[in-house]
Amino acid sequence: MATTTPESAPAHPRVHPELAGVLARLPARPENPYADIEAVRANFAALMAPRMTTPDPRVTVRHTSFTGPDGNTVEVQVLRPAGAEGVLPGVLYVHGGGFAYGELDGPSPMARDACAAAGAVVVNVHYRLAPEHRYPAGVEDCYAALEWMAGTAADLGIDAARIAVAGASAGGCLTAALCLMARDRQGPRIAFQGLLIPCLDDRGRTASMRRITDPRYSNGTGMQHMWDTYLGPDRGPDVPAYAAPARATDLTGLPPAYVLTCGLDPLRDEGLDYARRLVEADVPVELKDVPGAWHLFEAYAPESEPARRTTAHWLGALRTALAAAPDRSAAPARAGGDGPGRSGHARR
Repeated sequence: MATTTPESAPAHPRVHPELAGVLARLPARPENPYADIEAVRANFAALMAPRMTTPDPRVTVRHTSFTGPDGNTVEVQVLRPAGAEGVLPGVLYVHGGGFAYGELDGPSPMARDACAAAGAVVVNVHYRLAPEHRYPAGVEDCYAALEWMAGTAADLGIDAARIAVAGASAGGCLTAALCLMARDRQGPRIAFQGLLIPCLDDRGRTASMRRITDPRYSNGTGMQHMWDTYLGPDRGPDVPAYAAPARATDLTGLPPAYVLTCGLDPLRDEGLDYARRLVEADVPVELKDVPGAWHLFEAYAPESEPARRTTAHWLGALRTALAAAPDRSAAPARAGGDGPGRSGHARR
């Protein structure tokens, strides 16, 4: 049974001072937040509701869909900066939510911010969710959205040479996986990847996964339940890199990356390690770490100074990357993904 934390509970000693009051008021989460998935989805919708009720004058939104990899319907929202004309860069935005929730009635605040700040057409994809649809359903829907976006770029008013992929948390995992898949399958060119507080490693072996135990925000135990929900509790040791990108043995040839981590996030160390490995693979990386902040703290304190500064930093990096992205249409194709050291094709 879930317990609650008294309102007077002391904040974590390392929490950012401006976030301490918010944290002190947060109730404890269940040890397994995914045990009642409908409750998790309802709670997330309630958390985001205040930011979803008013139309955003900065963007226009069009709803459409296409046929997915299994004959399923994949719904997308196409966002365009209000009043913008001509061809713009594009962003495939992949929402987070532990692979199991995160869908909203309209575009998320992060998708809207990316559209307005980067001056880009943003495709917000609604992929199939676990546990009803475990790996690889969700990531294959996202890859199909990338192909659809690139294939209809002219109709969408997108410069196909300047397509970025970005996502937070589980969306960051799916973003990293899409970059591996596009490289290995010789798919659409991706100009930039935004890995925001990404979950990348199902093995739970980092120090931050063990150290972060506070029940008031995402902790290591909860993250392991997330992986069980996505991959299945009875999965074997041979998990594909398209499911958990930290398992990829070859990170060469991937797009330039922005990696965001938070000091009180159990995912911090795997994000830092992935950034390091990208650098070692000669992939340009910009790393931003937010001390004293927990996983998805911006959703709980969107008007706080740390949230504003973090959001502005990420959006500035996205805007700069899309403005500078070269036309790579003449770049040589990579070899396929079945060779030694590759991440391997997703298995159905």
